[in-house]
Amino acid sequence: MRGFRSRKPVDEVLAWIDAEVSSLDPEAVALSAAHGRVLALPVVSRINVPAFDRSAMDGFALRAEETIGAGDYNPLPFSVVGASMPGSPFAGEVGKGQAVRIMTGAPIPAGADAVVPAEFATEKNGIVEITEAVPSLKHIGRTGEDVRSGATLLEAGHRLRPQDCGLLASIGLAEVPVIRLPRVRIIVTGNELAEPGTERGPFQIYEANSHIVSGLIPRDGGVIESRVRCDDSLNSIRDAITAPGADVILISGGSSVGSEDHAPGLVAELGELPIHGVAMRPSSPAGIGRIGDRLVFLLPGNPVSCLCAYDFFAGRAIRILAGLPTEWPYRKVEGELVSKIVSQVGRVDYCRVRITDGKVEPLALSGASILSSTTRANAFVVVPPQSEGYAAGTRVEGFLYS
Repeated sequence: MRGFRSRKPVDEVLAWIDAEVSSLDPEAVALSAAHGRVLALPVVSRINVPAFDRSAMDGFALRAEETIGAGDYNPLPFSVVGASMPGSPFAGEVGKGQAVRIMTGAPIPAGADAVVPAEFATEKNGIVEITEAVPSLKHIGRTGEDVRSGATLLEAGHRLRPQDCGLLASIGLAEVPVIRLPRVRIIVTGNELAEPGTERGPFQIYEANSHIVSGLIPRDGGVIESRVRCDDSLNSIRDAITAPGADVILISGGSSVGSEDHAPGLVAELGELPIHGVAMRPSSPAGIGRIGDRLVFLLPGNPVSCLCAYDFFAGRAIRILAGLPTEWPYRKVEGELVSKIVSQVGRVDYCRVRITDGKVEPLALSGASILSSTTRANAFVVVPPQSEGYAAGTRVEGFLYS
């Protein structure tokens, strides 16, 4: 066994991720599966929406100039010569003194240039009396009013919301070019681990880390390719790492420098391990490497360390691969510290806190194995490396877990 000779500053690790990781290649997906995905290419409309002049009201289509002077005390009569319905337009042309009954969304008939709403019209025996004057083009949706042919609707890098998918549907798009979702393999190591739901040996603990990161991977735009259990042997871990099919490999446990910590040496042997050991608490044994075109993240076995290392490093890389912003998807809040937070210059500290009514209370515990602290906490505070901590009464920024 040996200790870490040095630890990389967190800023340098983040800079390495940002420089070395880029979004994955495009793929075409069905529009129905595109919600929440990130556009790989701009979307340019090939059609006008609407493709024809259409009514914005239920009422009567006619010539606007013939409604001049219409009012409650001067109703003007028009002959009703037909109807225009959505999908079933009036086939003729509106002439002088004529009107066509029309529904919202129906095509404007030839010869008409305005619509009088139904509430200002009374129809009887083929005659409609109009009590409101309307200007030309009143209550008409013009061709291309919503979308013009040739217009760029959405730029590459845009994450599709429901209304965006609706807009794409309105131009007839059945498939959407999006960035491929990164496939993430979770490898769990440790002879001391038992599966939840099975009998636990007297000196075993139940495995929890894969259940933490399994909930975070979809949040960050990834899909879980597989979850693999390994014993603490070189061959078992090697087989799990080298199996094809993943863009990102998360190895939980065995990330430090002990005699049973095989993962760092294997990653270095099979590819490269430029980062092993980070100046932060918890998660100092974290590491990042590459094997071919796959990213490998060494996540410490202690649950809080695993959560912290994932959030700082692996989650950021997965978001970049998926075309998402690098920033944490946590809501920020500010509050006043109830008691001090002690740190050390040169190290980033991830402190679990509880924020209530603007007061920030650090949890009075230590230890990266105390997973329940993350459920008693509702937020965390990050102490930067240039700080020795924060005194009670200091206003700090927290990140809410939910």
